Amino acid sequence: MIDVELILLIPVISGILCFLSPREHIISWISILVSAIGTGFTFWVCGPVFLDGTVIEYSIWYLDAMSAFFMMITSAVAFMVALYSRGYLGLEREEKILKTGSEKFYYLYLNLFVAVMLAVYCVSSVGMIWIIIEITTLISTFLVGFYHDDKSTEAAWKYLIICSIGITLALIGISLVYASSYGIVEESEALNWNVLMANAEFLDPAILKTAMVFIIIGFGTKAGFAPMHTWLPDAHSQAPTPVSALLSATLLNCALYSILRFYTISEITIPGYASTLMLIFGFLSLFIASMFILNAKDIKRMLAYSSIEHIGLITIGFGIGTDLAIYTALFMVMAHSLTKPILFFCAGNIMQAYGTKDMSVVRGLATKLPFTATMLSIGTLAIVGMPPFAVFMGEFSLFMAMIDSGMWWLAGIAVVLIIIIFSGFARHIYPMLTGETDKEVHYSKDVTRYIPFVVLAGAILVFGLYMPEQIADGLAGIVNDIFGGSL
Repeated sequence: MIDVELILLIPVISGILCFLSPREHIISWISILVSAIGTGFTFWVCGPVFLDGTVIEYSIWYLDAMSAFFMMITSAVAFMVALYSRGYLGLEREEKILKTGSEKFYYLYLNLFVAVMLAVYCVSSVGMIWIIIEITTLISTFLVGFYHDDKSTEAAWKYLIICSIGITLALIGISLVYASSYGIVEESEALNWNVLMANAEFLDPAILKTAMVFIIIGFGTKAGFAPMHTWLPDAHSQAPTPVSALLSATLLNCALYSILRFYTISEITIPGYASTLMLIFGFLSLFIASMFILNAKDIKRMLAYSSIEHIGLITIGFGIGTDLAIYTALFMVMAHSLTKPILFFCAGNIMQAYGTKDMSVVRGLATKLPFTATMLSIGTLAIVGMPPFAVFMGEFSLFMAMIDSGMWWLAGIAVVLIIIIFSGFARHIYPMLTGETDKEVHYSKDVTRYIPFVVLAGAILVFGLYMPEQIADGLAGIVNDIFGGSL
């Protein structure tokens, strides 16, 4: 099990090396190099687990197909963020936006944040998951408030307080899960999720019902479920743009993963109860996101609400609960995580070039920043579910799952809300691409700033046009292993 420990240790080493580096201009290269090594090692360890459905269990560690799936996504996105951060922070250093020594702290917190997120997925105790989720909040608070101005500090405190309240509610839920297993499993193993799964049919259903309410609301606060989502737009808007991409593409997954571990137990004990709660929060998140996207002004806040939309769609998939819906929800986790960084990176380029996040001020992107304009067009079409990108395949399959389940009216509501979201993006993005401006723009042309766009855009196009058989089998294996499906 030393392999799992090394996966977690590599980003920690990266953060320490960056912090101790005496020369600021090489810090970003250290982070990129070690992140590349870490990503490669994570795929080397987790790939066979995901593809073969094997389980690695030792001491406090537990790694199965679902764990491996989320870990590979986190590691890949973190590498893209490390690449983009070099040019982004480099320009801020040149323009004296960053204080001397700030980059050391940025890369220290960034790499520790990645290590802690990875740890969420490979521990066997649901109690440990709770502790680690709280640590992700504490570390990422420093990243949200990185600029130390009034707005970022306010956003950081809001993020810390709301998520801490949520995680406290989750703790109550976990305690109730423990109580539901009293007399059924040994006390020393009562928080081991694998043991709980094996004994799920014997758990007290009345206690577990109450527990799931607290767990879904508690962890759902961190996942961005509406109406507990209010921290998310502020945090995404005020954090450094690479951090915003990481928050959206990976942090929300940590909380969702935590819910899923309990959801699988609940569906054995009290079938349909947790899935109904998931449907409610999924549609509520989709509805609220559509309203705010339509009237957004700040580009990063709009993208934050888009994250709420997608977490809502994913939650709806798990709420439907059929094999196809669960498979689609897992696919959409991957599709969203690969698509959203493209848009946040575009937002970062625009903010640095135009000096504003106000979309009504930005014009003439196609002529001023042609590469960014191209990527923004691709990212927008992808995130609103246009073919041939991955999100389209996910949304289409989700609608098919609703129809197959007889949920015609839910499918109709979802289509209307997604059309509203499409209209909101078109209303804001198209004028930014067109028009004219006399503004002189300047941003970093470091090659590391281009690579993430090309890699991510290529990935979402490939997964939209063709699903590799190995990945399809891996996702089907997760459905079979966790939910007892028949894919």
